[in-house]
Amino acid sequence: MVHLVYCDDKEKVLEKILDGTKTMTVRGAAGRKIPHSRVFTGESLYFMKKGTAKITAKAIVTYVQNYVKLTEDEITKTLEDNQKQLALSDKQKNRWHKKCLCLVAFKDVEEIEPLDFDHQGNMDDWLIIEKIEDVVVGTSIPFDYECSRFK
Repeated sequence: MVHLVYCDDKEKVLEKILDGTKTMTVRGAAGRKIPHSRVFTGESLYFMKKGTAKITAKAIVTYVQNYVKLTEDEITKTLEDNQKQLALSDKQKNRWHKKCLCLVAFKDVEEIEPLDFDHQGNMDDWLIIEKIEDVVVGTSIPFDYECSRFK
C-alpha cells in the first residue's frame, strides 16, 4: 500500500522531514484509527503540506510501533522515548497524547516533482491507497476507504 500523510503547516512538519530533523510521524486517537495497524515496513509514504494541495515528498517506512490502551504515563513515556525522531513541539505532544498511538519511522526522504492532490470531501489526514495516482488530479479515482480496512 501507499500512504498519503498530511503535514501540519503551522508546525512546519514537512520542513522538519525534509531537513532530516524529523524521521518519524505519529497518529493517535482514543481508539484504533487510521493508520493504526495498517502501515508496514517497506511501504511508501507521500507527504503534503496541509492547505497546499501539492504532494511534494516521499519516503520509505522503516518500522512501525502500534500501541493500544496506553496509560497516561505510558503515553508520555512513548512520546518522550521517540522524541528524537518525532521532533514534536509541546503543542504536538499535547495533541498526540492519546491512548492508541501509531508511530511510523521512515528513511530515504526525497523531494518529488509536485503532484496535484485531488481532494474529495470524505478524506482524513492519512490516506491509504493502492498507488499515489489514485489521488492525483487527472488520474484519481473515487476515494472509499477500501484500502484502509483491516486485512
